Amino acid sequence: MPATPPKSPKSAAAKPNDAAKPNAAAAPKPEGDRIAKVLSRAGVASRREAERMIELGQVAVNGKVIDSPALNVTASDRITVDGQPVGAPEPARLWLYYKPDGLVTSASDEKGRETIFDYLPEDMPRVMSIGRLDLNSEGLLLLTNDGGLKRKLELPSTGWLRKYRVRVKGNPMDPDLDPLRKGISVDGENFQPMIVSLDRIQGANAWLTVGLREGKNREIRRAMQAVGLVVNRLIRVSYGPFRLGDLGPGDVEEVKGRVLRDQLGQKETPEDAVADPRAKSAPAKSGPKGPRLQRAASQPPLSRAPRASGGGAAAPATPAAAPARPKPASTKGWAKAAPRPASKGGKSPGRRPRGE
Repeated sequence: MPATPPKSPKSAAAKPNDAAKPNAAAAPKPEGDRIAKVLSRAGVASRREAERMIELGQVAVNGKVIDSPALNVTASDRITVDGQPVGAPEPARLWLYYKPDGLVTSASDEKGRETIFDYLPEDMPRVMSIGRLDLNSEGLLLLTNDGGLKRKLELPSTGWLRKYRVRVKGNPMDPDLDPLRKGISVDGENFQPMIVSLDRIQGANAWLTVGLREGKNREIRRAMQAVGLVVNRLIRVSYGPFRLGDLGPGDVEEVKGRVLRDQLGQKETPEDAVADPRAKSAPAKSGPKGPRLQRAASQPPLSRAPRASGGGAAAPATPAAAPARPKPASTKGWAKAAPRPASKGGKSPGRRPRGE
């Protein structure tokens, strides 16, 4: 049997997986940031809106109109939108806004309905909403000029608890709410367990406090309907550490920069952790409070004097049960809705009809 010839140097070469790869350095990372991110940081638009503006030919870099967001730019590049130069990014800012019932949470509406941006103060910079509230929902909405901050606070991983005061038609008993606490499926969509407490019965209605960590489309309304309850008023009173406090419909208040920096490192307040059934039991710890103090569920409803039609500041809220100031007969529910600020044209939008 002939001997196997020795392998030649070529045949003995290592396999491609074993051999060292060609000494080709990885392509250097482009300098700067993507154009859509830069536009978002500058407060021009959200990243998605900026990409649409680029596709429409509204954005130019160094005098040349671009048609793709796949472009990195640096501080030395000159960017214009519709011929107007884009300034340097502003520091991230955050505002608390009481969204009135009947306004759409979007920059524009295909049905021509009025939006929250139609009634913001004229001296505010361009802002974006962090999350949304339904047409018929009201209460705390966070606004920011920074697209990166918007994305961070909207991510499910942020895990911030959002609390709502909910008025439902009917007189439920506490056990009727257990399916919501355990998690419920509606039309094939699973909702995570909610924190639900029955606060009081008021005639044909009941007031509840509901806490959740994810906000799917009309989640509370759909979940309540699944257990035989119809929501007829929904007010968001907190978003993580930020509180509605004594803001009235249409009011805007900026969060101080120091408070914003402090709270971004805090996912929730100690009382929220105790209220969450999924949280591990631990002794309460003292810590910084949010910029607005949340009203306890057992505290009496507030009575609020109507604000001027020009959008002036609301009168300080006082407990409805205070003997020096009896509760007006027209006050119902947790808080009385003051008139919305007048529009720029001088007319008030009035109450919008129920239903979207």
